[in-house]
Amino acid sequence: MKLLIIRFSSIGDIVLTTPVIRCIKEQRPEVEIHYLTKASFESVLTANPYIDRLHVLQPDLKETIRQLKLENFDYVIDLHNNLRTRLIKLQLKAKAYSFNKLNVQKWLYVKFKINLLPSVHIVDRYLETASFLGVKNDGKGLDYFLLKQYQLETLLPVTHQKYIGVVIGAQHATKRLPVHKLIELCNNISSPVILMGGKDDELRGQEIAAASGAHVYNACGKFSLDESAFLVKMAGHIITHDTGLMHIAAAFDKPITSVWGNTVPEFGMYPYKVLSSKILEVKGLSCRPCSKIGYKKCPLGHFKCMNEINMAQLADSSTGI
Repeated sequence: MKLLIIRFSSIGDIVLTTPVIRCIKEQRPEVEIHYLTKASFESVLTANPYIDRLHVLQPDLKETIRQLKLENFDYVIDLHNNLRTRLIKLQLKAKAYSFNKLNVQKWLYVKFKINLLPSVHIVDRYLETASFLGVKNDGKGLDYFLLKQYQLETLLPVTHQKYIGVVIGAQHATKRLPVHKLIELCNNISSPVILMGGKDDELRGQEIAAASGAHVYNACGKFSLDESAFLVKMAGHIITHDTGLMHIAAAFDKPITSVWGNTVPEFGMYPYKVLSSKILEVKGLSCRPCSKIGYKKCPLGHFKCMNEINMAQLADSSTGI
């Protein structure tokens, strides 16, 4: 039996699909699992031992479909469910099962603050698409498999071998604490701190580190995604926004404090199956959630959902590493 799983992006969303891959492979070992994603996120899945073949989305969708047709799939599990995936499913002519994105319920919550969303994590909703195979949730949480073994002493200064990881990035600005709040956070932490993020976060990281003291090391933009995942794995505690590294931290079962701005945990994407997880958010704001994804800036200008987060409380959540 040949099965294709589709999820194009992004880092966190792909990590959240890993229980589906594992549960199918372990409970139905006769199934040959293929996975289709974007080239920019290929490394998230390259080392996953439960995937038999990884396919990369080509710039020309017709070429992607041509290559996939050669596989003669029996089933497709669509965990992205957009126009391109619908076109792929139509052309492959295999029996397909698709993830319900609950867009109507999310729209009602964002637009009118009417919460009709089920109290179910997105992972469990992903797993519903595999129920036709008799697959059940094994309760083991998320997976992240490193591409290679790294040595902490070759990546970080000797002064920062034991540290708290602070993830300063997120795709949208309204999901990120402002720089002045992150500086305040770092000034409230006495332990060594590693700032984590991509190239886009490098300058912000420099500003935060310069204003916070020698105990803060800016790792933003210095490492690959896989190396950053290793740094997450080795951290004593992770403080993070609603972003991909939060889900990688959950895959390694790290103690996590997640900070929520314009998005809300009720969307079903909070840290999954971790032993220690704290959520920090400003409740009672009539404007929140203002988007299911995020904005470049606060639509109302005050950005209370992040500016009113208590930094001393956030820093205290990471004590005892």
